Amino acid sequence: MTGQCFNLCNLPPWVIASRHFNEHPRLLEIQGVRQANRFLFRKLDTLSSAHERATVFHDYMSVKFQLHHWQSHTGTARRSLRNSYLRFLRGWMMDSNSVEGAVLKGWVESRMGLPPTFHKVRIPCLHCEEYMVFALDRTKGSARTNAINAQLDLLYEYCQYELGKITPADTCLTLFRGTNDANEYETIESIGKRDRIVRLNNLVSFTADEERAWEFGDTVWEIKAPSSKIFFFGNLLPTSILKCEGEFLVIGREYRVRRVMCTI
Repeated sequence: MTGQCFNLCNLPPWVIASRHFNEHPRLLEIQGVRQANRFLFRKLDTLSSAHERATVFHDYMSVKFQLHHWQSHTGTARRSLRNSYLRFLRGWMMDSNSVEGAVLKGWVESRMGLPPTFHKVRIPCLHCEEYMVFALDRTKGSARTNAINAQLDLLYEYCQYELGKITPADTCLTLFRGTNDANEYETIESIGKRDRIVRLNNLVSFTADEERAWEFGDTVWEIKAPSSKIFFFGNLLPTSILKCEGEFLVIGREYRVRRVMCTI
């Protein structure tokens, strides 16, 4: 599906979407987010503990977006403040085709310029009824909380900040995905018996644990994901804030996947 011609990143959509980006990763940055929140990142620089940094980040989000004031409001305002970025992460983990999942896919579309290719059904183009199903869910979800895209901007930049302490932006992580419908993915190019280039949705769940990937399908793919395309990972926030089982949310599009052979 043809992507949008604009985004809010330092690189154009066609670069981010390409397989060549994955082979030669570069830093991705959402325009203005770090500069507008420079005091947060300066504070994070003074903390040596990842747990402390995560707590400071969560508290900053609560204050910046007034999420802690939800009890003092009623009706729609009360619900919009109570439904923070955590609500949308939990919703994705339950069902990526939920309203919350549509909001996360919508964030990737608006920031990276990559529209989704699947939400409940395959989306062949931006002007079809299937895209309208996604757009309706995205609109419903966005109305549920306060400035959700701005919250997700900060979440992504914080994720990149923490990953930068572990690995440079120009490196890749080995991740795995289990699927029961491997043949339904759009194949761009076949490379040998086990490798091919496929077009993934604009946001996709992976895991760093190969054995866990087998729990989700009879086919397991291995990919090399640039650290700059990691939107969220399970250890980013303490379990006291968000319980997550090691999931990685990866910005998608063209990836070289290798089928993992079952050794059992």
